[in-house]
Amino acid sequence: MLFAKSSDRPVDEAQVLEWLPARPASERLRTTYVAVPDAGAAAVLGSRPTWMWGVEHGVNEHRVAIGNERVWTVDDPRSAPPGLIGMDLVRLGLERASTADAAVDVVTGLLERHGQGGSGEEGADEPYWSSFLVVDAHAGWVLETSDRSWVATPVDRGAAISNRLTLSTDWTRSSSDVEPGADWDRWRSPNAPTGIADHRLAATRRCIAADRSGPGHAVATLRDHGSGPWGVPGAAGDPEPPPDGVYDDWSGVTVCMHVRDYQCTTASVVADLPADPSEPMRIWAALGTPCTSVYLPVGVLEGEAVVPEVLGDAEVWRSFSALSRMVERPGDVGEAALRDIRSALAPVEAAAWDEADSLWASGAAAVRWRAAAAGWDEQVRVALVACRGRS
Repeated sequence: MLFAKSSDRPVDEAQVLEWLPARPASERLRTTYVAVPDAGAAAVLGSRPTWMWGVEHGVNEHRVAIGNERVWTVDDPRSAPPGLIGMDLVRLGLERASTADAAVDVVTGLLERHGQGGSGEEGADEPYWSSFLVVDAHAGWVLETSDRSWVATPVDRGAAISNRLTLSTDWTRSSSDVEPGADWDRWRSPNAPTGIADHRLAATRRCIAADRSGPGHAVATLRDHGSGPWGVPGAAGDPEPPPDGVYDDWSGVTVCMHVRDYQCTTASVVADLPADPSEPMRIWAALGTPCTSVYLPVGVLEGEAVVPEVLGDAEVWRSFSALSRMVERPGDVGEAALRDIRSALAPVEAAAWDEADSLWASGAAAVRWRAAAAGWDEQVRVALVACRGRS
C-alpha cells in the first residue's frame, strides 16, 4: 500500500513531524479541546500543527496510515459544542488501531460518543467536518463525516479524497442515522462549490491509475501545480511554477496549494507500507509546499524512528515557508526563484533518497540511520542558506 498526503493549512501555521512513542493506558487524555478516556497508544509518526494535539496525517508502528480533509455539508459545524477535531481523530485512530478496519471502528466510535467540534485553526472560528483516508498494508477505507453522522467504503485498487464529499450510494458502512441505500450526496452543502476540490481530486486519481505510480511519482503528483506531476526525486525536468491566482473555475487551487495570503500546503508525507512484515516501511516527509521543499527519508525501526532533526524544527518550517512566498511572486520573478530553489534542493533530495535506499536494503541499524540523518540535516540547512542567497 502506498499512502500519500499533503496538509493544506493557513500560510503562517508551522507544522512539524514527530515520533510519538507508545504509552500505557491512563485515566484521561487531553486532546485539543476535550478530555477522553485514555486507552493507551501505539507509537505514531505524526505531522502536527504546533498549536494542536492532533495530527494532520501519520503512520503508526502497525503500518496503519490516516489523513483527513475538510468537507462542507448541510450540517453547520459552528452549532456544535467543543469536541474532537478531525486531526484529533486521526491521531486517536493511529494510537489505538493495529489495522485499517480497527481504525475506522476507533474513529467512528469516538465520533459518535464525543462528537466533532471546535475550531480547526488557531485564533479563528473555523470548525469543520472531516473526511478520512484510512489504510494499512493490505486494505483501507474512505470515511466521510457530517457532525456525528458518517459513511464509509472500502478501498479497492486505490482511492483519493479532497475537500468534498465523494460517496453517494456506494458506501458499505454507516452510522445508525443514515438509512440503508441513502444517497450520501444529500449531505453535501449546496452552498459550497465542489470545484475547490475537483481539479485536485482528478489529479490524484490520475496518480492512482498510472501504471508508473510509486513513491517518486507520488511526490511528483504532490508537486502538481495544475499541469501534471513534476519533480520526481533524482530525475531531471523543469519545475512548473504555481498558478498566479484562483480562477473562476477554481483551477488555481492545485495539489501543491498556493492560495496567496490564505492557505497553502504546509507539510507532506509519502509512505510505502509493505504487506510482508520482514520488509521495512519506507517513509519520506517534507515541510512546507512540496515544490519548495525536500522529501527526506525517515527510518522506522523496531521501537523507534529516526526523524531528521530539520523535520521537527518549526524554524526550519518557517524557512521553507519563506521559499513558498518567493515562488508566488508574479511572472518571471517567481518562476526564476523556483528554478533557483530546485537547483539547490533537488540534489540534496536525490542523494538522501539514494542513501536511504541502501540503508533500507541492508537492514541498517539505528546508529547508521542517525549518522545519515545528521548528514541530511546539514545538507538541508546549507541548501536553505543558498536558496535565500540566490532568490
